Amino acid sequence: MASHIVITLSLISYLFLFTSSSSSASRIILPSDSQKVSVGLYYESLCPYSANFIINYLDKLFETDLISIVDLKLVPWGNAKLRGNNTFDCQHGPYECLLNTVEACAIDVWPDLSEHFPFINCVETLVYDHKYPQWESCFEKLGLDPKPISDCYSSGHGKELELQYAAETNTLQPPHEYVPWVVVDGEPLYEDYENFLSYICKAYKGTAVSTACSEVSVNTVSGKVKAIHPDCYETRVLALAASIKSAITRWMGQKNMCPVKAARK
Repeated sequence: MASHIVITLSLISYLFLFTSSSSSASRIILPSDSQKVSVGLYYESLCPYSANFIINYLDKLFETDLISIVDLKLVPWGNAKLRGNNTFDCQHGPYECLLNTVEACAIDVWPDLSEHFPFINCVETLVYDHKYPQWESCFEKLGLDPKPISDCYSSGHGKELELQYAAETNTLQPPHEYVPWVVVDGEPLYEDYENFLSYICKAYKGTAVSTACSEVSVNTVSGKVKAIHPDCYETRVLALAASIKSAITRWMGQKNMCPVKAARK
């Protein structure tokens, strides 16, 4: 009888240890997950250089195994400006506000990157081809239900998402200067953003070996290169426009001329 009790207790102890071990194992984060490189893309939907980066550069992550070591986040706000009463204006006009919000809704409705990125890539391809009014065709092309996006936009939830992206973009340190603004592990790449794959490979400290990184020359990473690339600028272009307007106004004042009033939109 005593031996039977001992065996039973031994079995219970074994099962307890096995269950505890299994529970602990389920909480273990693999190196490839815990050491992923964070990549943030701060952009605006109608900036042609943002579109170019998304469809001709960023999609390379999905053409290789690099996506397995990357935590990619898209932030569709860019150079938009907050106004009063939680309203905002976009650099390329109301249609950009529409598409920024639609893409924000896509990220929210389909949080899996493999679901929302193809949709955003499709929309930005149309932007790149100057066919963005046809953006709704992406639903049919990808076999997606448009209703969740429509509901997100019409309910005002999309606007709330945009305001959240505004707060995130406006608190970037250092502040973004233009779009696309690419950040790898918290460090902005400035105008060397097209070389982002090399920065990812250099930043990755995990054990999962990416074959794509073996094809990328890490030696091409040269720090915060201020190369000349086309971008959608915010502060520099606006400041230049303001200074030009001010100079013209002063000159016209000296000539006793009235400045031409801007046409109402």
